[in-house]
Amino acid sequence: MFAIGYFLSALATILNYALVFYMWVVIARAVLSWVNPDPFNPIVRFIHNVTEPVLHPVRRWLPFGFSGIDFSPIVVLLAIIFLQTFLVNTLRTLAARFL
Repeated sequence: MFAIGYFLSALATILNYALVFYMWVVIARAVLSWVNPDPFNPIVRFIHNVTEPVLHPVRRWLPFGFSGIDFSPIVVLLAIIFLQTFLVNTLRTLAARFL
């Protein structure tokens, strides 16, 4: 049973790193929205292509009328923090029970 515990612990660690990486990508997207970057830059295109599938549904769900301010990165960042707090800690606690 210890193998399941180590597997869950590794899964929690990888998930935590992936969520931290995606959080920084969303922050970079928000910062890029303040300036006018070159849309043909490969880094800008990567950030846009990685974040748009998550930000677009949040934008459709949020009401308009905030004078053009995009709150979707904040909502996504809060969802990432929730996943880190709930899911990663739950996996770590479950892994500790198997060890």
